[in-house]
Parts: sequence; C-alpha cells; structure tokens
Amino acid sequence: MATKKRSSFFADVNRSFNRAARHLDFPKGLLEQVRACNAVYHMQFPVRMPGGKYEVINAWRVEHSQHRSPTKGGIRYSHMVNQDEVMALAALMTYKCAIVDVPFGGAKGGIKISTPKYSVEQLESITRRYTAELVKKNFIGPGVDVPAPDYGTGEREMSWIMDTYSAFHPGRIDNQACVTGKPVSQGGIRGRREATGLGVYFGTREVLNDKHLMAQVGLSPGVDGKTLVVQGLGNVGYFATKFLTEAGCKLVGVAEREGSIACETGMHLEDIMAHRAETGSILGFPGSKSSENPSDALELECDVLVPAALERQITQDNVTRIKAKVIAEGANGPTSANAEDILHEQGSLVIPDLFLNSGGVTVSYFEWLKNLSHVRFGRMDRRLQESRGAHIVDSIEELTGGKVSAARRSGIIHGPDEHDLVRSGLEDTMVEAYNTIVERALSNPEIKSLRTAAFCVSLEKVASSYLELGVFP
Repeated sequence: MATKKRSSFFADVNRSFNRAARHLDFPKGLLEQVRACNAVYHMQFPVRMPGGKYEVINAWRVEHSQHRSPTKGGIRYSHMVNQDEVMALAALMTYKCAIVDVPFGGAKGGIKISTPKYSVEQLESITRRYTAELVKKNFIGPGVDVPAPDYGTGEREMSWIMDTYSAFHPGRIDNQACVTGKPVSQGGIRGRREATGLGVYFGTREVLNDKHLMAQVGLSPGVDGKTLVVQGLGNVGYFATKFLTEAGCKLVGVAEREGSIACETGMHLEDIMAHRAETGSILGFPGSKSSENPSDALELECDVLVPAALERQITQDNVTRIKAKVIAEGANGPTSANAEDILHEQGSLVIPDLFLNSGGVTVSYFEWLKNLSHVRFGRMDRRLQESRGAHIVDSIEELTGGKVSAARRSGIIHGPDEHDLVRSGLEDTMVEAYNTIVERALSNPEIKSLRTAAFCVSLEKVASSYLELGVFP
C-alpha cells in the first residue's frame, strides 16, 4: 500500500492561514497577496576547501511580506535547509511580527551546510560570501532586510555579517542595525541570548495560569508542580527549561540529537548540561533512563511538552503516542497541521509558535532601535531613578522613624539597566499578545484553536497595513 505523501512545511503554514482567513472580511486578492512570498532569492556560490578544491554552496533569502520595512528573520545553517522550509519560516516571521506589534515584514535565510564538517575559517568564508551575495541584490540593510541568528548560527556569524556589510558601506552611521543578535561589544543588546526561551516561558506561564484553558485539559491552574519534557537544549530549549523549572516545573524528560533521558522524580537542568559537557551526550545521566531514540522523550507522560528543536517533530506518525496535556511550541513549526487536529481530538492544547516563539524577534527589535539611536537602554535615566528612589525611602524613614532593611532598600532604589528593561519589555509584549489572542478566540465560538485565533489577529494587522498603503483601494 502506498504511503500518503506529507504536505510541505509551507503548505502547512498556508493551511493555518486559510483556516483563519475564513473568519476575516477582506478581499480575496488581498489575502492572496498576504499569503504569497514577495521575493525568493536562491543563490549558489563557490567556497575554496582544503587541498585547493571548491564546493558549491546552496543558499536562500526569502522576503515574505514587505507591508512594513525592513523585513526581518534569522539565517539557518543546516544540511536539511531547502527553499520550501525557508519560505515557510519567512511567512511565520511575518505573522509573528504582527502578533507582537513589531514593525517588520517577515523574512528568512538558509545555507545548506552541515556545520560540524567545516572549520571556523571555512564557516567565516561561507558567511561573508553569503552576505556579499545579499548586498549585491539589496537583500540586506538596516531599512531593507535585517537578518538574525537561527538554528546553526549565533553571535559569531552575526558579527561576520555586520563586518562584511560595513566593508561594502563604509562610513554609514547605521551599519550596526543591518543585523541583530550580535555580541554586546559589537552593538548587541543584553538579554537577547535568552530572549526566545524567556518568551516561551512567559507565554506558557500565561496559558498555565488561565483557569478556562486548564479546565479544558484537566489541569489545575499554575506553573508550580507541572511535569515538563523538553526537546532540544539549544538556546531556546535551555532557557525555556531554565525559567520554567525555576518557576516550579519538574523536568522529567529531555530529548537531544543523541537520544533521550527520562526520570519521573525529576532532573536538574544544570546537572544535565554539566554531564553533557563532560561526556558529549545526555545519555547515561545518573538516575535517568536512557534511550538512543530522541523521539521517545516526546511520548512521555507529562503536563507540558516543549518541542524546541526543528520543525515537524510531531506528525501523523507519532501524534497518537503524544501524552502531553499542553504542547508549547518553542521551535518553528514543530507540529504538522494534521497532527494538531489529532491532538485537539485527544484533548491536548497547542500553544502556537507564531506567538510563543516571538520573544527573539521582539528583543531583536529592541536591539535594532538601540543601533539606530546609538544609546544603551537605561543610560539616560538610571541614576536619576535611583536618586529619586533613595529620596523616597529616606523620606519614609524620616516620617515613620523606622528603618528599611538593606535588601529592601536596594530593591526599591534600584534603577533599571538595559537587561531589566529588555526583560520588562518582553514580558509586557508577550502578555499583551496573549490577551489579544484569547480575546479573539472567545469572541468567535467557531475559532477552535489558539493557532487560528493567533492567525486571525496577525492577518488582520497585515491586511490592514496593505489597505493603509493604498495597494488595495
């Protein structure tokens, strides 16, 4: 019997789009414009390898929607990257930015390489050549298209990109804003590294505290005491786990590329990280049950499952074995459309990626603003706020005759630095976005999932922007 062909990642995104579009009153042609990718750039370039040989590298940059400028999205390094994936991720970036009211269109990039096979020098050469190709076609710039880190990339690659862009545009005062996710010393922002994982925590916290939603899945409200399984201990998975466990979740399972571990009584994240650093694997972690199959952890009994690795990890092939009550999508597109339908039938709740995964682009927006203004957040008024706080405490002590403890005094007079302001801004953004999504879901009983509600909110904002531009009178 022939196996059923899976739909593409981009088709899955558009399926969610179409479900939401049925609840919106916009011209059909306008919605077709929103759904389509505005520009797809596929490039091939040679890179010299050891021994004088050359390898031809395939790479992409997709600008999905230019209803707002610049476009924004990460660059992924993976041997599995293809055009369909980059198009899907670019589309999700459009909808993600709209959800959190970040004034960017969506974009995404990808280079088809397996990073462990290349030296640092070769990766630098590939990154700089990719940037040069983007510059030649005007696919990068502070007001055009602003890349960021994604799977397989980080601060190092962003520094190479900024340096290469600056070499093509010497003397421009806004060069640092051509890319985000940079080291702090190169114009990055404090709090960017943990931003996506912290956003996952804030969004999951709001859902777990929602009495109505928790009643639907048979859980009591609150984060404390919830059992947690995480797939992926990269930047997103690590910080999501860190903040969720600090808030009271019990980590009972972890999946990584080398396999999975499980322990019903709970595990400490930092102990797992130390074990992996020492042995090169999470397998064999003391007190846990190990499996060489990474998917085994996904199927553990738990309250919250955070898939924080790659897309399409929960599909029709394994969805009936998923026992988690809440699936918090830390990665982009970890649940296929068909699998999500089955999860809902099984009584599970999915927190959609276009909301939950938006912490990174939110803080990237803050970094972009910092680069354009050339002022570190908190620099102008931190000392003033501390001075005012100290004056208030001194006045209270004078009026009451009492003394405020040193710890409480420190907390009251502390002026927010850049890190404090970034976290505060991210939390406010995630809470506001969550409330908007829930209000939309409650306003229409025909909306059956948080994903559809989130798409409705997002598409309404994007389509309205096109109308305001006068593209569709």
